[in-house]
Amino acid sequence: MRRMTLLLATWLLVSMNVWADAPAVRAWLDRDTVQLGETVTLNVEAQAGVGAQPDFSVLKQDFNLLGTQSSQQISIVNGVSQSKTLWAVGLEPKHEGRIAIAPLAVGKAATEPLQLTVLAQQAKAQGKAGDDVFLETNAEPLAPYVQQQVRYTVKLYYAFDLTDGNLSEPQADGVSVQRLGQDKSYIATIGARRYHVVERHYALTPERSGTVEIPPLSFRGNALDAGDPTGFFSRGRAVGARSDAVQLNVKPKAAEWADSAWLPAASLLLKDESELPGEVRVGDPVTRTIRLQAQGLGYEQLPELALSAPAGAEIYPDKTDTRTRDDGEWLYGERVRKFAFVPNRPGTLTIPGLKVRWWNTEQNRAETAELPTHTVNVLPAAGAAATPPAPSTGSAPAASSAAPPATAASPSSALPSRSGSVRPWQALAVLGFALWLVTLALWWRSRRRAAPAMAASPATSADGSSQRAAFLRACSLGEFAGAERALIAWARRERADVRNLGELATRLADAAQREALADLQRTRYAGASAQGLSTRLQTAFKNGLVWADARARRAAEPALPALYPEHP
Repeated sequence: MRRMTLLLATWLLVSMNVWADAPAVRAWLDRDTVQLGETVTLNVEAQAGVGAQPDFSVLKQDFNLLGTQSSQQISIVNGVSQSKTLWAVGLEPKHEGRIAIAPLAVGKAATEPLQLTVLAQQAKAQGKAGDDVFLETNAEPLAPYVQQQVRYTVKLYYAFDLTDGNLSEPQADGVSVQRLGQDKSYIATIGARRYHVVERHYALTPERSGTVEIPPLSFRGNALDAGDPTGFFSRGRAVGARSDAVQLNVKPKAAEWADSAWLPAASLLLKDESELPGEVRVGDPVTRTIRLQAQGLGYEQLPELALSAPAGAEIYPDKTDTRTRDDGEWLYGERVRKFAFVPNRPGTLTIPGLKVRWWNTEQNRAETAELPTHTVNVLPAAGAAATPPAPSTGSAPAASSAAPPATAASPSSALPSRSGSVRPWQALAVLGFALWLVTLALWWRSRRRAAPAMAASPATSADGSSQRAAFLRACSLGEFAGAERALIAWARRERADVRNLGELATRLADAAQREALADLQRTRYAGASAQGLSTRLQTAFKNGLVWADARARRAAEPALPALYPEHP
């Protein structure tokens, strides 16, 4: 019994010495040599009682940290339990050469230093058809003109399930890069293997001529490892692939090109989106809407749309609408601009055309897109010739009233110069003439009282021509806030008590005008669509404001003045 006790004590003492000599923490790499672009796993193990996590921040100077995992392990040996904690971090070297990994602090303990050898990256692509994962890249054309779009396509093939991954972006000095559309995913069979495929498209625009190299792209990710379902890294193993570099031989602009803007495009569209009339009146705006669209160029590369003012008209250009869209493979740059021409005299108005010279990259030749000029017949302003001016309303009575006094100054001159007595018919004639003068005076007085009301009628609304022209011009440009202000100003020239669109609508007799005003209010204050509103407003108010009170007054007003008007 004494012997057994002595052996047990000796075993416990040896075990305690072994545990005491074991390091509290240790670190190791799963590989000591890697190539630039590959990843390596650093493992750190700590005994129970350390009570802290490793400080991996010291590794950021030489490595990209790709994520950390941890696990705990408890073992019982001869009735004695022991606990360990294991951390694993993925490292991607930032440079080649020998990298020294300094001791890592874990609580009060520290690991031993480590060394990692990083070799230069291979010149050729990593991975090919038949491998678990590989990359394909394609650029078209390989000999583009400067500022011409190059369609760059990347395809990632993988034959297993990925838990995560990162695909680098193309980049090079002197090249503008823009990603197009959304990634496409599908299944492809190559040889005897089926692959998942992720396809991605880019637009590369070289900004200088000469040789330009697009560096290789790389993929780094983690894949499920079905062969090790219970291991520490069963949730993923590191995988990667690398593409070939692409070299572009960029040509300068064509030698025969002039000093105009260089536009290398697959196609170009210059379109007139407005229907130009054949005949208008003075003050009525003519709107020309021009769209310029180029396939393979951004809107920044397109020239500004500009037209000059023609003789006999003023020009009001709107601000340019610009955008660049894509269909997943091509860029489409667009510029859209409206021009309002307001004729200021009758005759013939020539709306100017536009020419855009561009280089067809599909046919490798210069071409010109053109919009022709358009001729419009301009008539005098509405009512300018048909409606007499306001002062002519009383001109006839004024002439009549001016003539009688000359006759009345010497009434005897209308009679025969006789020394005898006045005959009865002569006396009746003089009396009738006197009554006619009295009637004419009373009628003229009543006309003068009605003059203020007549001054507000449409016949005397020539003073509102500038407001009318401003309203129609704002409508043609789609500036509905300005159209509202001009319309109120126009209405106040004819009805001084109109203050807003609501009051104006109640004073109008024409249903089309009231409906157009309601649409304008819904667009301005209720967020309704403005589709077609410009045309409806111009059509409704083109011939002037139709007042309800003016119609009622004209209906009640007699065609001729009363023979015997009542005395005031």
